[in-house]
Amino acid sequence: MLPLTVAALSAVPLLALPFPVIDPVAVEIGPLVVRWYALAYIAGLLLGWLYLRRLGRTPPAVLTGDQADDFLVWATLGVVLGGRLGYVLFYNLPYYLAHPAEILMVWQGGMAFHGGLLGVIVALLLFCRRKGIPPLAMGDLVACVAPIGLFFGRLANFVNGELYGRPAPDLPWAMVFPTADDQPRHPSQLYEAVLEGLVLFALLAVLWRVPAVRRRRGALTGVFLTGYGLARFAVEVVREPDAQLGYLFGLVTMGQVLSLPMIVAGLAFLAWAWSRPPVAEPEPGPRS
Repeated sequence: MLPLTVAALSAVPLLALPFPVIDPVAVEIGPLVVRWYALAYIAGLLLGWLYLRRLGRTPPAVLTGDQADDFLVWATLGVVLGGRLGYVLFYNLPYYLAHPAEILMVWQGGMAFHGGLLGVIVALLLFCRRKGIPPLAMGDLVACVAPIGLFFGRLANFVNGELYGRPAPDLPWAMVFPTADDQPRHPSQLYEAVLEGLVLFALLAVLWRVPAVRRRRGALTGVFLTGYGLARFAVEVVREPDAQLGYLFGLVTMGQVLSLPMIVAGLAFLAWAWSRPPVAEPEPGPRS
């Protein structure tokens, strides 16, 4: 952590918390540079993989440990490729049409959750087709795992001082982000880390332990889609819109527009799951 200078502290309004300036580079050894953002992705994927292996063994079990290992590669490709293409298409298409070579420069930043979600969905469908796994059952597993990556990703956004909130001069926990201006702002990255990460993870973890919910394939997928969509839509109210887009239709942000279909799809998954009979639990084996 880098200490704040006297000049920087004097510029911070009295009602704002000083931003904990953290070097975005975690490790630098010669030409090797490892950023906190990359470590956040690695932590989310690895912890999610371990949790997926554990959930896959829970009745009605549909995923073996070896299959969970294989899916880690598919999920990584879906997250990275989908997240990058989503950012290019949804948030900054005119720029990248003029600078197509920069599309591959993911180390410069620019990833979109909704694009990553679509990438993982494609990877999941292809993986399930190849392995003979019911897609809805796999979707419920991935839904329970996804908040882990979201939590670490939002913490990385905070470390980078990006995706900050709108001005909030009277908010006791407002912060002045050095990447913005001298106005105290909502630490919206932390709001998202709590809601999209911790709260959604806890909710899905509790529901997973309820057999009546777990056995209705698609229900947990619906909870994730609806929960994330509502959390993202709410936080976008206090999050600064992307400078190159501003407010769409003068009212909403791109994040809110992309979250609305998630909410609708999530509710549809929940309604469909509860209209179908639950999957039967496997019969217990004979006692020895």
